[in-house]
Amino acid sequence: MQILYVLLVTFFAGMGAGLGTGFAGMSAAAVISPMLITFLGMDPYMAVGIALSSDVLASAVSAYTYHKNKNLDVKNGLIMMASVLGFTVVGSWLASLVPSRAMGGFSVFMTFLLGIKFIVKPVMTTKEAMQGISAKKRAIQSIVCGVIIGLICGFVGAGGGMMMLLILTSVLGYELKTAVGTSVFIMTFTALTGAVSHFAIGGAPDWPVFALCVLFTLLWARIAAVFANKADAKTLNRATGIVLVVLGIVVMGFNLLTK
Repeated sequence: MQILYVLLVTFFAGMGAGLGTGFAGMSAAAVISPMLITFLGMDPYMAVGIALSSDVLASAVSAYTYHKNKNLDVKNGLIMMASVLGFTVVGSWLASLVPSRAMGGFSVFMTFLLGIKFIVKPVMTTKEAMQGISAKKRAIQSIVCGVIIGLICGFVGAGGGMMMLLILTSVLGYELKTAVGTSVFIMTFTALTGAVSHFAIGGAPDWPVFALCVLFTLLWARIAAVFANKADAKTLNRATGIVLVVLGIVVMGFNLLTK
């Protein structure tokens, strides 16, 4: 019975996380962490480490899918990733110094608000319009924003997904599919850095839960990414918004249960 219970918790955690990653580049930590804490009684810091680990393969397979459909900006993604990686480690160290319950609230609230934003004010920027932003300006913005995203990734275990998507669409002027593709590309490496940092500081994870979360998140991220790349801009904005709003509400409910 205990095994079945763990299987159900990790399945639904992975499904929510995978859909969020494939559709919007959302970090698995925003969904998996509160579920592991609420239903399995796991230490919050370790739950974040497992969630970030789940992000790695899920983000990688999503990035591959977006790249195959020419919806990934590798050059500028690498620029942002360089600053994100360094400050993810700093953020992870800072997270180990604060009460565990201080983590995660920001990313959940951000998920809900961004979902509303995509429904009310969808991103309809085209790839042609993206070319109007100078390469120098975008590079400078990528470095500065990368520092902020890295700190958030390491501190709240959010992988920086929501902040990254918001910055790529609203600040750097990316169209939605390219923004998500670039976001999951960067998150593959930031999540890996964050996971290694968490386990180096907090110790080895619960391996069965670790394996199940990684597997289920990977599966649903692949399904969501394939659908997202086939959808038109209007449909994708609406689907992304609904997924984020629902996940935001559900995760906020999980957080309330832990208080």
